[in-house]
Amino acid sequence: MTSTDQRLPHRETLIIVFGVLLSVFLGAISQSITASALPTIGRALNATGDLSWVITAYMLTQTAATPLFGKFSDTYGRSKAIQLALVIFVIGSVACALAPNIGTLVAARALQGIAAGGLTAIPMTVLGDLAPPKLRARYYTYFSMTYITAGAMGPALGGFFAEYVHWSAIFWFGVPVGILAIFITRHVLKRLPPYHRHHKLDLAGAILIVLASLSFMFVFTAGGKTYAWTSAQILLPALASPLLWMAFIWRQQTADEPLLPLGIIANPIVRWAIISNAFGWGAAIGLNIYLPIWLQTIGGMGPAESGLSLMILMIMLNLGALISAQITSRITHYKRPPMVALIVCMGSTLWLAWHAQGMGFWELQIAVGLFGLCFGPVAPVTSVAMQNTVAQHQLGTAVGAMQFGRGLLTSFVVALFGIIVLHVLPDASGVGADALKNATSQEDAVTAFRTLFLAATGLLAISLVTLMLMEERPLLTTHKES
Repeated sequence: MTSTDQRLPHRETLIIVFGVLLSVFLGAISQSITASALPTIGRALNATGDLSWVITAYMLTQTAATPLFGKFSDTYGRSKAIQLALVIFVIGSVACALAPNIGTLVAARALQGIAAGGLTAIPMTVLGDLAPPKLRARYYTYFSMTYITAGAMGPALGGFFAEYVHWSAIFWFGVPVGILAIFITRHVLKRLPPYHRHHKLDLAGAILIVLASLSFMFVFTAGGKTYAWTSAQILLPALASPLLWMAFIWRQQTADEPLLPLGIIANPIVRWAIISNAFGWGAAIGLNIYLPIWLQTIGGMGPAESGLSLMILMIMLNLGALISAQITSRITHYKRPPMVALIVCMGSTLWLAWHAQGMGFWELQIAVGLFGLCFGPVAPVTSVAMQNTVAQHQLGTAVGAMQFGRGLLTSFVVALFGIIVLHVLPDASGVGADALKNATSQEDAVTAFRTLFLAATGLLAISLVTLMLMEERPLLTTHKES
């Protein structure tokens, strides 16, 4: 194993960093690119009521696969792991584009999600191999900017494809980009110093968490809507879900190397960092998915226009992450900027809730821009603080744990936001602009999104409290061996 003190020159480090950014871009944009196109997909496949599963299935499998890819990369190397993820992603993209019905599309999105678990986690682990925590925040800027740019571009690009090309173009787009990423990563990761240590993959744990989550979310999304609460279709998964959750917990307590690394999570810094990161991202991703639908429903915009109206979110998120990443490596009390920023974030979501009936163009830009600017610092600080406290050989597992926590919570947030909309709009046939227009009045739609924005504020409040609870240790200038 290469010594962790053997660092690559800055130029070599940048080559590797930029070499894996395309993979980060693919994993991030695939999560949000369907947001603006959901109503169009629902009309094309005649399945408006099942649209939320197009996103939920992706997030759940991504969540389960993330820690598996983290351990796989620790054992077999970052290059092999990311190559495998990219191949699966390309296959999943083709399957999505060719899907003849909603069931096939959801299954193909689940396959894409498995790949995304590697595309988002492994590049961050590569960064951990390249730089110690004190320097890592500077390089993290590029990852954060790529992830945020892709997430913000997704609704605009997806809306454009859906309105002016065809909804399947959303998925064909990922095929040539994925193939290009395969060639790039294969070349640049040859320069990466090896940090290999054998791990066992907890496939049973991954399957149990997906089944437990799917059954839980199916009950609350289909109960009282698609099926009666007392029907067998609802009662059976309602009984199965707690049993599956108990089986998952038992598995984590007895497995040699559980999917959710209990030893790492026992560290309070890691635990609070993961929770803060997860709840913050849950609010951000949930808003990124539902804001375009709000603009289409309340503002009467088309898919492309609603996506373009949120471009300010991308710009300001990038700016916030850039400023924070540079400040983090230069100050001692690196928690203070994101704590203040989260308070401003909460103010912006409260403003959206107060004006859920609609707002002018510039008012929207200010509200969304403030959210983006002030959420930007949360991800770099929580990620670097967590990596600052784990040993080098556990880095892939730790990054996987953070991605696991964020993905699992985000899956529930997306489902929760859908439940909020469906609960307030009992006459709607599903999530999306067309469904909301079938509500008894426009006031129902306003109430639905006001509740959604308030829920996002609550998530941000939890992120703030847990960030305050996280211990602020000085950032290391070398890799941590044990």
